[in-house]
Amino acid sequence: MAVPQTGIFALGNLAHTYLELDRREPATASALVAAVADLSEPRTTMGGVNLVAGFRPEVWRAAAPDRSPVAVHGFDDDVVGIEGFTMPATQRDLVLWIAGGSYDVVFDAAIGMIAALADVAVLVEETVSWSYHRDLDLTGFVDGTENHSLLVAPQEVLVPAGSPGAGGSVLLLQKWVHDAPAWTALGQEQQERVIGRTKAGSVELDDKPESSHVARTDQEEFGQIFRRNTPYGRVTEHGTMFVGFSAEQGPLATMLDSMAGLTNGVRDALTRYTTALTGGYYFVPSADDILVFASPDED
Repeated sequence: MAVPQTGIFALGNLAHTYLELDRREPATASALVAAVADLSEPRTTMGGVNLVAGFRPEVWRAAAPDRSPVAVHGFDDDVVGIEGFTMPATQRDLVLWIAGGSYDVVFDAAIGMIAALADVAVLVEETVSWSYHRDLDLTGFVDGTENHSLLVAPQEVLVPAGSPGAGGSVLLLQKWVHDAPAWTALGQEQQERVIGRTKAGSVELDDKPESSHVARTDQEEFGQIFRRNTPYGRVTEHGTMFVGFSAEQGPLATMLDSMAGLTNGVRDALTRYTTALTGGYYFVPSADDILVFASPDED
């Protein structure tokens, strides 16, 4: 069985950095993948950090056509919903998600990786992130309540054995900025109806509105994903990095359509208090598939 990139499921990290890069010309897709494969041994932690590497689906397919899911594609077009609401497409060729117990080791690893990839990739977007009260996002609500346990989640969000790309996963990465003044102006009951859960205990409301975030992203309807969201920013401007993994792209894409009001004309109420700034789909290959491209040991 293919070994996944273990950082997908490495919970408990306090510090995070997301690096989104584009391939330099004339470097090939295979050259980019090979350079990433040489960054570290992806099966284990390195230097106190976990690394998850994802590639634009078309880049990975060009490098490894026989190990690529056929139906996955980049976030090439904005999702334009009702009332002018838009989620922008800002697809890049590569994402490196670096996470660790403290920011110093994450910082050092990020500098080293950017330098190691300088001949084949250029940094376009960098977001520093952290854990907030263990499992809260900056709205004050628990994030990832619907995540299943680590005994179950890999079976649900990894490409199954026998399929192209087995052991890999589809990643949706988005950066959302919060309208903090508007959100904090709401009372707790109003906030709970926007989210669809109680703030204390994260219990789903029996009478949650159809426009609530829980209703618009119901995994029982769209399919199971594994959320690894983290907060980012500063006091005056902050938000959420949405980090969602799925065995297929369909559940992620359908959830975005639902949030934008494209499935039934009902827009996610949370999108009135947060705005998407970026959007990209990445295929996160198994560690085994990446290591195919690694340079031979010189021992």
